[in-house]
Amino acid sequence: MNKIEKNKKASKVKKANSNPSVATQSHIRIAEIQADTTILKNGAVRAVLEVNSINFSLKSEQEQQSIIASYQSFLNTLEFPVQIIIQSKKIDLDHYIEAIHQRGEQQENPLLKRQTLEYAEYIRRLLEYVDIMDKKFYVVVPYESALAKKTNIFTKFLERMRQQEGKSDYLSRKKKFEKLSNNLSSRVATVSGGLENCGLKVRRLNTKELIRMYYGAYNPILSRQQKLTDSTIDAIQKD
Repeated sequence: MNKIEKNKKASKVKKANSNPSVATQSHIRIAEIQADTTILKNGAVRAVLEVNSINFSLKSEQEQQSIIASYQSFLNTLEFPVQIIIQSKKIDLDHYIEAIHQRGEQQENPLLKRQTLEYAEYIRRLLEYVDIMDKKFYVVVPYESALAKKTNIFTKFLERMRQQEGKSDYLSRKKKFEKLSNNLSSRVATVSGGLENCGLKVRRLNTKELIRMYYGAYNPILSRQQKLTDSTIDAIQKD
């Protein structure tokens, strides 16, 4: 490597380090989240389904065989890949503790008031030593058209949003997104129906829930200290 190439490489590294947020965003595949859909930088779209769990071991042998057969049938009907994600995270009980504390303050009976406040304090101290974990199960449904792969219609989605966009460009982009969204919704219906036949409850995450989920996934420690409020999410969507 000659001196000129080394200087160019050093210059690129320096620019990346001078703006950490830009360097971080370059490694995140998400371009935008809207209409309950995750839009990736390569033009693909994703829907995330939250699926409840069932206690398989408590089912009778006949019920277990029925669930296995239904799940096997569901897998055989799929003509596209899906991703199953198990997310384990610490339960946030701040609102629960605060509600108990407020209820204790409103108690007129001195004994009930003291016991309620002591219980709230007990839960608060317990969480300092023990992490109460919760598991959530998600199924990610993908869709990407051949046109999206070739043209990368959303590769520069964020840049377009910041620039002045003509009416014709906006309508064209909206039409392309609606087409992708309709095809994705068809796949979501297929996956939801198959899982529901297994006795599972399925729910598609909306836009705000997707933002919260990705925020927690990319910022596991920070998300515990700085929680996203509805007003913050609304501000993010406006930007």
